[in-house]
Amino acid sequence: MIFLTIVLFILILGLLVFVHELGHFVAAKKAGMSVEEFGFGFPPRLLGLKKVSGRWKVFFGRNRTSSEKAGEKTGAAPTVYSINWIPLGGFVKILGENGESREPGAFSSKSFTRRFLVLIAGVSMNVVLAWVLLSVTLALGLPTQIADGEQLSGGARISSPQVTILYVESESPAEKAGLRPGDAVVSIDGVKVETVQQLIDTTGQKAGTQVAYAIKRGSEMLQINIIPRVNPPAGSGPLGIQPALVGSVSYPWYQVLYRGAIITFGLLLQILYTFGRLISSLFTDHSLAGSLTGPVGIAVLTRDAARLGLSNLLYFTAVLSVNLAIVNALPFPALDGGRVLFLVIEKLRRKTMNVLVEGYANTIGFFLLIALLVWISVRDVGRYSEQFSHLWQKLIGLFGI
Repeated sequence: MIFLTIVLFILILGLLVFVHELGHFVAAKKAGMSVEEFGFGFPPRLLGLKKVSGRWKVFFGRNRTSSEKAGEKTGAAPTVYSINWIPLGGFVKILGENGESREPGAFSSKSFTRRFLVLIAGVSMNVVLAWVLLSVTLALGLPTQIADGEQLSGGARISSPQVTILYVESESPAEKAGLRPGDAVVSIDGVKVETVQQLIDTTGQKAGTQVAYAIKRGSEMLQINIIPRVNPPAGSGPLGIQPALVGSVSYPWYQVLYRGAIITFGLLLQILYTFGRLISSLFTDHSLAGSLTGPVGIAVLTRDAARLGLSNLLYFTAVLSVNLAIVNALPFPALDGGRVLFLVIEKLRRKTMNVLVEGYANTIGFFLLIALLVWISVRDVGRYSEQFSHLWQKLIGLFGI
């Protein structure tokens, strides 16, 4: 599972960033801009592909001739399609995007509207990707909380309803026994569990005695013995969990795009609201600052989503894609939203933005973002320190260190 998690993590982040950059690439081509390079992954370059004199040429490393170097300055050089050594996304290099140039194919030579559309194309593609992934998930079956005996309208089908744990309280008997969110309670002392109320009633009746819970975790079946509390804290229960009936809800093929769009819009509003609260809390009580998650946390969440099945993994990827779109749209230097902000200021002033000022702002913004990413990653390692300890022990055993 360790290497599968690493591969899935790289594939998901690679897909999100690659689709984002693909949006910039297509929009730039449509706007008549000269794209010098469209790369999969980040440098150093492994190999490249370009069209020279009507024929495709494959080369390794940089391998640029003097004529091609001259062509890059005028927009006459062919676009290089490259595969790079660091497989985490991609990039698009457009002529004149980081400086003032009046060449016909330069980014800075195009109209406000064309530059604006190129800048927002990456964010738009991430939203489109989320829409596609959610539509596929709705066709396969989206895990959804339902009421006991609920019947859905609109041709929806409910399959495999299970009493599922949504939340596990800290220091509760459930947490101490190793129960996790996403676990399904199959039976109690050999008696099949079919409703949430049955789980609550049976657990309450057996409080104070050891109870055998059959748990389904992904494709695994576990038996976990727990002694439910006789006198749980106020607002809690004997186990310390929040259960719900969760079923796989799917729709006919002709409805999935429409319903996928609705869910995507709902996710946008929900994540925007959460970001608003997060930014507000940074200036007040810092209550939500601890909820920030970086690459380390995303890798752990990827593992958890993968354990719950393909539909959960697709849904998780869609949520990440919407998050990436919103983050990139923020009006902060080095992000797409920051570049749009400079473009709007330039339009309002009716004067070309100072290249040095914009360059310094983007550089400072980039290093601030890297510093934030490092801080979040260090904190995530501490948050998941026990899991990383288990991972290290497995790696030691695997390689015989």
